[in-house]
Amino acid sequence: MKKFFLLFAAFTSVFCGCNKSNDSCKFNPPATVASASETVYLQNYLTANSITASGKQGMFYTITNPGSGVSTNLCSAISVTYTGTLITGTSDGAQFDASTSSVTFTLNDLIDGWKIILPMVKAGGSVNLYIPPSLGYGSAPKPGLPANSYLKFTVNPVNVQN
Repeated sequence: MKKFFLLFAAFTSVFCGCNKSNDSCKFNPPATVASASETVYLQNYLTANSITASGKQGMFYTITNPGSGVSTNLCSAISVTYTGTLITGTSDGAQFDASTSSVTFTLNDLIDGWKIILPMVKAGGSVNLYIPPSLGYGSAPKPGLPANSYLKFTVNPVNVQN
């Protein structure tokens, strides 16, 4: 009986320990949806600047190059170059942040707008993001950013590690 129990325990631990899935990411995509007024604000900006963009959860994006490298998930360490500017009414405002050399983040640690769209772009790709305050930095001011800022990012995933 002891041998049977040990054999059963060994078999169970080996069988249960084998995880055939490489998707061990336990984070869920953000469920936040921008308000109707935030969406209209961004639509007015896009129309005034003749920008064609797709929408998701009240933000907009244009994938200029889908990339061909590794896909991103919320657990990915993603290396990017990017530029961030304010959207003020129907025009671009000041640049508030940029990185011309690659910087690495865990995607789940970034703002919801990035979490929602960047999984659609692979390494080597490029995307323009148009993000309302509720999917960006919200109502709290940050250094260089007023409260309730509308944001435009150009993001280029350089490398993805899942």
